[in-house]
Amino acid sequence: MSKEPSPELPPTAGWSPTSWQQKPIQQAVAYADPAALQQAIARISAYPPLVTSWEIERLRGRIAEAAAGRQFILQGGDCAEVFAECHPDVITSKLKILLQMSLVLTDGLKRPIIRVGRFAGQYAKPRSSPSETRAGVTLPSYFGDLINADDFTPAARRPDPERLVSAYQHAALTLNFIRALVEGGFADLHHPEYWDLNFLGKRGLSATARDDYQRRVAFVANAIELMEVLTSQKMDQLTHSEFYTSHEGLSLHYESALTRQVPRRPGWWYNLGCHLPWIGERTRAFDGAHVEYFRGIRNPVGVKIGPTTTPEQLLRLLDVLDAGREPGDLVVIARLGARRVREVLPGLVSAVAASGHKPAWMCDPMHGNTVSTKSGRKTRHVDAILSELLDSIDVHESLGSWLAGMHFELTAENVTECVGGASGVQEADLDTAYQTRCDPRLNYEQAMEIAFAIAERMQNGKRAVARHDSAGAPAAKA
Repeated sequence: MSKEPSPELPPTAGWSPTSWQQKPIQQAVAYADPAALQQAIARISAYPPLVTSWEIERLRGRIAEAAAGRQFILQGGDCAEVFAECHPDVITSKLKILLQMSLVLTDGLKRPIIRVGRFAGQYAKPRSSPSETRAGVTLPSYFGDLINADDFTPAARRPDPERLVSAYQHAALTLNFIRALVEGGFADLHHPEYWDLNFLGKRGLSATARDDYQRRVAFVANAIELMEVLTSQKMDQLTHSEFYTSHEGLSLHYESALTRQVPRRPGWWYNLGCHLPWIGERTRAFDGAHVEYFRGIRNPVGVKIGPTTTPEQLLRLLDVLDAGREPGDLVVIARLGARRVREVLPGLVSAVAASGHKPAWMCDPMHGNTVSTKSGRKTRHVDAILSELLDSIDVHESLGSWLAGMHFELTAENVTECVGGASGVQEADLDTAYQTRCDPRLNYEQAMEIAFAIAERMQNGKRAVARHDSAGAPAAKA
């Protein structure tokens, strides 16, 4: 449900798509040839937009609904996309797993699910160190295909502005294919049979989970059929799935090149490179370049916060990014870690509620739960991921708030990057299929297991509330 910009709101004072250049910047990339960088930016600026302003406005309206507890956001995809995987099978698999997870959540939450993919632009990753040393050789870190290449050579690790142009081209190809699939009915709830992942082999979904999933598919299909019979209408608007794109806005050169004004929306600037860009935990300094850029765009904006974030810091950040306090403006993505949720989250939620800001709260249970094995391999434990999600739901419910969404790094591939869960991946198994370029991702079975668990938790929570309301309700008068 699209919400048009309010004509009373003036353009953001003192802001332009390049005003961020006057602010200190974190995760800065040094290009050896500034002229080549400017040429690449000029080329991208002349290209057509990747998304439209009306799609962005529609998402703003849906996020406002999610913040109010009437919808739920499922955001997921690769840790970092790579150009070499701009392939129809890879893209289709990403859609399939998000569709399957969203169907399970639709059944469990009894709410519309907003599907947001970390794709068609998630080509950059922040790094804890700007350089990497191997065998006494120090080179720039790999910052994702948007910036440089993964091979450990001076030529590969040199930041190349032509990669910004290539990122735009790969994003356009990916979006074109996704739109063709969605418009062709691939994502229609009438046809969940299209979403089967038949290549999963012996690590595929367990028999119990498959039965549960098929039951949910049948339930949703029967409900749609019943509504169509009762209303004598095809439920196209209900069953036709929308997909939105998101990525971390790390390279402000790339983001500002795709920031445009559009007809009939005077004074507003849109990032037309994706629907929902976000600011990372490492770049959210309230007086920094990233916050300066993001404060001026009309897109809904995500901001990630970690366990060291204080209520005062968060409110100061929200006052900049959500100055108009308009629902749909902002998504706060908490990545606190399973052991810190109950300690940190209540104070943040309470402070925001008292401030008048109404962001949509999401949980990113991945980044706060990254650990290293004895061999130095990064991994995440499924139990910790699920624990952070369940504790976040508990905290929000206890405060009369609503967890509006979940943010995952995942893949439909048969990888062994996260340990635990029903798939039985252990530390000794990690080298079997550890394929990520950066952070460990949930595999298909682990992701579906979490979706089932959250759906069951939400169902049980609603039942508990219903029982409480029934027990406490006054008796009806005779």
